[in-house]
Amino acid sequence: MDRSAQLYERDATGWQRGMYEDIETTFRALIVNWFFRTLTANEPAFARYMWGQLKPLFQTRAFGDYTVSYRDAVLSALEDGSADPPRYRRADLEVQPAEWRELRGQLATFDIVAPRLALAFAVCDRTMNGDPLEADLDDAASTAPLPPWLDRDRGRSVTMIDAGGVPDDLSDTIDDIRDFHGLEGGLPSIYRCLAQWPGYLEPAWTDLEPILESAAFERGCDDADAVIDAHLAELPYAPRLSPTALADRGFDESTIEELRDFVRSFNRGAIETVLPAIAIYAATLDAAGERSL
Repeated sequence: MDRSAQLYERDATGWQRGMYEDIETTFRALIVNWFFRTLTANEPAFARYMWGQLKPLFQTRAFGDYTVSYRDAVLSALEDGSADPPRYRRADLEVQPAEWRELRGQLATFDIVAPRLALAFAVCDRTMNGDPLEADLDDAASTAPLPPWLDRDRGRSVTMIDAGGVPDDLSDTIDDIRDFHGLEGGLPSIYRCLAQWPGYLEPAWTDLEPILESAAFERGCDDADAVIDAHLAELPYAPRLSPTALADRGFDESTIEELRDFVRSFNRGAIETVLPAIAIYAATLDAAGERSL
């Protein structure tokens, strides 16, 4: 598993291009995450099978309830803990009008995709690492369709700086960000995106660092995890991603072990604070989505 190998959207052809389009359409977000790009580059047969198993989970009203509850869990913890994030107007920042629209639109895309990725990582980790999930059709929301308006058409296609291409005037800020999240490898996509606008990221990090280091944010992360756990206990469909199921599909033991380690790495460590922080960045620009249905 070469973790530096990725199949980008621009290079995808055939069924891989179709799957990327399906991910974007299903997620209602114009981005295919590094998780999917790396799996498609390294283990395309698994990526296609995995997506077929995951896709139904993102298409119900219960899932929509989960996404807004995840976002609300993070933001409510800050508001309840007197650590409410700042709200910026364009005039507060060194950002031009066209840049302002692009920044807010791209940040909205990350705000849409964050709870979806959190669920995808949790489902893959648990099912592939010995914690099988059971389907529990408890009420109509479990099988009702996802509301067509939810998160629809509010984000923009994402652009990012090249890996290692951090502007010099942001180097100290990025170092602080790495220290806070415990980042050892590459910079997460959200920060590679926001680094395009130093006039936003530098003052935002200055204001948000003490908030992200607060007990209120820690509580928000715990509450978001609890929302994930509650949703996983009431899934309408149990994906077949266990090691036994993968072996039945023809994947060999060494490949399965590598895949298990790979998905676990996405559900542990820095991601536990990176994804919840996205809702806070979005809130600073009034780009966060709904918090209830």
